[in-house]
Amino acid sequence: MQLAFTEEQEELRRSARAFLAEHSSSERVRAAMASELGWDTDAWKRIGAELGWTAVAIPESYGGVGLGFVELVGLLEEMGEALLCAPFFASVCMAAPALLASGDSAAAREWLPAIAEGRATAALVEGGAIARRRGAGFSLDGSARLVLDGHAADLLVVAATHAAGLSLFAVPAGARGVERRAHTTMDQTRRFAEVTLSGVEVGAGALLGAEGQGAPALAHALDQARVALAAEQTGGAQRCLDLAVGYAKERVQFGRAIGSFQAIKHKCADLMVAVESARSAAYWAGCVAAERSEELPRAASLAKAWASESYFRCAADALQIHGGVGFTWEYDVHLHLKRARSMEAFLGAPSWHRERVAGMMLA
Repeated sequence: MQLAFTEEQEELRRSARAFLAEHSSSERVRAAMASELGWDTDAWKRIGAELGWTAVAIPESYGGVGLGFVELVGLLEEMGEALLCAPFFASVCMAAPALLASGDSAAAREWLPAIAEGRATAALVEGGAIARRRGAGFSLDGSARLVLDGHAADLLVVAATHAAGLSLFAVPAGARGVERRAHTTMDQTRRFAEVTLSGVEVGAGALLGAEGQGAPALAHALDQARVALAAEQTGGAQRCLDLAVGYAKERVQFGRAIGSFQAIKHKCADLMVAVESARSAAYWAGCVAAERSEELPRAASLAKAWASESYFRCAADALQIHGGVGFTWEYDVHLHLKRARSMEAFLGAPSWHRERVAGMMLA
């Protein structure tokens, strides 16, 4: 297992860093937060049409470039560091893996090329939906309260339970009976929505894969998303460390930079250890995902638990080093603190993942 990036992968990261420095700067992030959609539409078009990031982990047979999960991890680390506001995670890291894992080639040919080119966005709706047979098709009812970027997605990949078990369905967001309501949450850099399905009629072609066989595909997609989120959180933790060190060098108290005091030095050193530990866990889990190893569930939970706690600790300690100004609008530390807290719970809290790993060890 290779845990180091190749020169080509490093070049991809460097180009991403340069793009994000301009298009996901502090000013651009704040503008995106205040927009109706929650992201910069021009930057999003460039990400898909020019840079091809949306196609990185999608196979060439479905319009992607098929680079793999390691490249995706590298990109997500840069995105997390820049607090990118975009529907990238929901579409590329959650919905697209669910489509691929379902094994439904017809649905993949219909939707993945549009996702790869950035022409369509998608969201994964899991929990609370029920499917009932209606002639040759199905009727979907239920709601999910926290659907990432569900307010503006073109496609909803819905996990619904029915008599045969859990199944996945591809539902156009404009279908009759679909209602979406965006939430106002603590983390303004990432939008969630409540999606309600009221008697949504879909044909047999909307079923992804075999009827009642959606649970393994959903579980695999969620584990891939957890690895992706761990990489993003690692990038955020790195930015918090950089902000803390930068401020400690500039802020003068008692006639000297506060970074010269031993307590601040120790705190920054502890943050560096947390960042590097999270990075190691995320990179390892990324390699496991790329190799399609059976270790993916364990690796995903370990990486998600460690990266979540590391990100929040780095954000909280960076804010403490900044003092009272850290929570003022002009500084970015509070944005990372809010993102860290919301993403800590998303896709499973650290305690849930530790319990999951313990269960695997005892099985």
